[in-house]
Amino acid sequence: MLDRLKSVLKARFGSAPDLSEAPKGVDVLAEMANRRVVRRYSDKPLDPALLDTLCAVALSAPSKSDLQQADIVIVTDKAQREKLQALIPENPWAAAGPALLVFCGNNRRHRLLFDWRGRPFVNDHLDPFFNAAVDAGIVLATFIAAADRVGLGTCPISQIRNQAERVSEVLGLPQHVFPVAGLGVGWPSFEGVMSPRLGLDVSIHRDRYDETGLE
Repeated sequence: MLDRLKSVLKARFGSAPDLSEAPKGVDVLAEMANRRVVRRYSDKPLDPALLDTLCAVALSAPSKSDLQQADIVIVTDKAQREKLQALIPENPWAAAGPALLVFCGNNRRHRLLFDWRGRPFVNDHLDPFFNAAVDAGIVLATFIAAADRVGLGTCPISQIRNQAERVSEVLGLPQHVFPVAGLGVGWPSFEGVMSPRLGLDVSIHRDRYDETGLE
C-alpha cells in the first residue's frame, strides 16, 4: 500500500515524499489522496439516515473554541432545489444528485447567548465572520472525507457564495448565518476525475514562506 500511496501522490502532484516505511492507516491515506471530483450520479436513492449520519460525523470536526459555528442545510425538496439551481446555472451537477447540501457559517448562536443574558456582543468585527467561515470549511472537508469512505461522490459548489443574499433568502437563513459552499452528493455513475495540484515544493514551506523558483 505504500507504493500505491506514493503512486497516487505522484499522479496528483508530480512527485511524492520519500517515505520509507508505511505509516499506520496507509491504505486510508492512499484513498484520501486518490479522491475524485464526482459530478455525475446514478439514480440510486440516498438513505436520509445515512446522510444524517455523515452530517453528524462532519459536525464532530474541530471547532474554534468549541463555539460550533457551522450548520448544514440538506436540500432535497424539488422546489427548493430548482430555486437554488436557478442561482447557480453554471453548475448543472448541483441538480444531478439526490441531495444538495449547503454548508453555512453561524455566528448567530454565539450572539444570541449575549442577547439572552442582556449583554452587548463584545467581539463585533471580522473575527466572528472569519471563525464561522473556517468552522464551516472544516465541516465541509470532513463531510467530503466521510462521504468518500462510504462510496458516495461529492462536488463542492463555491458559486453559492456569488449569490449569498439570494441563497440566504431561499433557505431562510437569519442574520449572521451565511452560506459558505454547496455540495452535490450522490452515488457515482463513474470513477470521477482526479484534479491535479501544484507541486509540493510550491505549497509546502519550511519555517518561512518561500517563493524561490515559483515562476
